[in-house]
Amino acid sequence: MISILRRGLLVLLAALPMLASAAAAPSAHDLIKGTTDQLLGDLSANKEQYKANPSAFYDALNRIVGPVVDADGISRSIMTVKYSRQATPAQMQRFQENFKRSLMQFYGNALLEYNNQGITVAPAKDESGERTSVDMQVKGNNGAVYPVSYTLEKINGEWKVRNVIINGINIGKLFRDQFADAMQRNGNNLDKTIDGWAGEVAKAKEVTDEASQKAAQ
Repeated sequence: MISILRRGLLVLLAALPMLASAAAAPSAHDLIKGTTDQLLGDLSANKEQYKANPSAFYDALNRIVGPVVDADGISRSIMTVKYSRQATPAQMQRFQENFKRSLMQFYGNALLEYNNQGITVAPAKDESGERTSVDMQVKGNNGAVYPVSYTLEKINGEWKVRNVIINGINIGKLFRDQFADAMQRNGNNLDKTIDGWAGEVAKAKEVTDEASQKAAQ
């Protein structure tokens, strides 16, 4: 009996870290709010350094934002089944890395221009399913207010960002359309499209910037 109890106690002790980890997993709302607060706090403390060395800011973005983004799922969604099933594991890995780096630059350039005008995270929505969204409003330098909505999915018990809609522009769809267009322009050369992805993200930023300017008028 004592040995059984001892084994049971050992199993319980071994499981406690996993139970604690599961209990500590934040809600989707808290994940977005906490990540936003951490990011803005870091930016406020190091903004001058980041302006002088943007690559340091991209590294900080990757450290803070990277863990909450489902980079693999988003990468496959951008490629779509049509192209992802043609890709080798090495090509998928390279695209995922290029995607994450260009995404950090996409957000980073915009954030470096942010002067703490105000970000408001909306109240939490129903999170009982495997998919939810978290909305916020961002006030721009010109005083205009831009709606932002993050789509999150629960993966292995944790919420991960799968898409973002900025001022009505579905970034996931925008990237998918651009990937398909780039594949056509590159003669369905997957390597060429993957290696040139940073340029496609730059085009996406132009689209969102134009939409923001129209909204402010």
